[in-house]
Amino acid sequence: MGQGVLPPSPSPSPPCFTFGDKTLSPSPSSSSSPSPSPNIIPIPALLPAGNIAISTKDKQRAKENESAYFTLLPLSFSLRLPIFHVPYLTVSGGWYNSLKNTIPDLANAGITHVWLPPPSQSVGPQGYMPGRLYDLDTSKYGSQNELKSLIEAFHQKGIKCLADIVINHRTAERKDERGIYCIFEGVYSNGQGNLDTGDHFEPAPDIDHLNRRVQKELSDWMNWLKTEIGFDGFRFDFVKGYAPRITKIYMKRTSPNFAVGEKWDPLSYGQDGKPDANQDAHRGALKDWIQTAGGVVTAFDFTTKGILQAAVQGELWRLKDSNGKPPGLIGLLPANAVTFIDNHDTGSTQKLWPFPSDKVMLGYTYILTHPGIPSIFYDHFFDWGLKEEITKLVAIRNKHGISTSSKVNILASESDLYMAAIDDKIIMKIGPKMDLGNLVPSNYQVATSGNDYAVWEKH
Repeated sequence: MGQGVLPPSPSPSPPCFTFGDKTLSPSPSSSSSPSPSPNIIPIPALLPAGNIAISTKDKQRAKENESAYFTLLPLSFSLRLPIFHVPYLTVSGGWYNSLKNTIPDLANAGITHVWLPPPSQSVGPQGYMPGRLYDLDTSKYGSQNELKSLIEAFHQKGIKCLADIVINHRTAERKDERGIYCIFEGVYSNGQGNLDTGDHFEPAPDIDHLNRRVQKELSDWMNWLKTEIGFDGFRFDFVKGYAPRITKIYMKRTSPNFAVGEKWDPLSYGQDGKPDANQDAHRGALKDWIQTAGGVVTAFDFTTKGILQAAVQGELWRLKDSNGKPPGLIGLLPANAVTFIDNHDTGSTQKLWPFPSDKVMLGYTYILTHPGIPSIFYDHFFDWGLKEEITKLVAIRNKHGISTSSKVNILASESDLYMAAIDDKIIMKIGPKMDLGNLVPSNYQVATSGNDYAVWEKH
């Protein structure tokens, strides 16, 4: 979900609306689309929230939703291997079909999971303004059958697939006078829903997740994505929009193979405009969300991203906290921390919070040698010509069993040099400083190196 670097503080929650006793049925665009089972209430009957004033942030988000840049397909969540993230492209023959051509490279790189874009009908082509959840034939990425074929092709290579789950809000077919997609055909709202439990998303009505019928219907839909379409797990979009205890309910009812939540909060900044040295409150909030959501779901480590992209600009001392550990979520809950350099929101064409482009490989050297669940961005892997360099780092990680439980011994954290030994198996270095003294023992040999980075392995 596109968001600015400094999201505003939550405002008072409006009441969620409940629909009257009329419901909408999905409108499959082809006869090949399976209908929901009889015990599943069509999702357009879910309860949205209303009475929303559009904020500056969400006016910008609504504008961004009209352009075609954020297609997602990160690939690879595992204890050792990275995620791979693919932005939206319009290609001849369809995006789902085109992605089949990437499977050999992804399998060779050791990718274990792929995160595919939101599959449902949406008023925005990227899929983040969903309406008819069971309608997978009107997606700009391709048809339902093409999606199932793509997932099967990934499965044949041992790669699991994650669905991008956008359940904070739902769109109607038409906007009202405020520009909000809340005019639903064939239904009406009686305004008796529960108060919203999270941040607002003004361009569309928020879903009443406290309503048990809604909880069942969304759980049924997610389980349908698993059993009927073939998805293995989920990426939960904009989890700030509802309480973490709601995520816990859906995790329990759907039992995904893997799940990650997008909780994007601003770092704390000093008067100089740079991130504060201490970001413990920021990573603590991520930890609290994970634990309140049941402790099984993971979260994108925005703390590590923010600190790392500031550190590589001549401030590598930032990469060591007051306890001598990594300063991001990977220093607290590495098993639940999904690290990344950029994604469709922060980088790509949006560039809302981009990593310094000339320092990207320093970033990958860090996250691919450290604990956590690292993520690789499609743009960097394919479009930037970094496939070979990144693949070498992934191979080193896999060869030496670097995982979420790996131990980090920080050897140096200076302005121009960061070095760490991981599990007494590898030593990594980023930064321009060349005089390393005696930090690399004689029984270590260079495994890979590039501009201002290197990794040694023990022999």
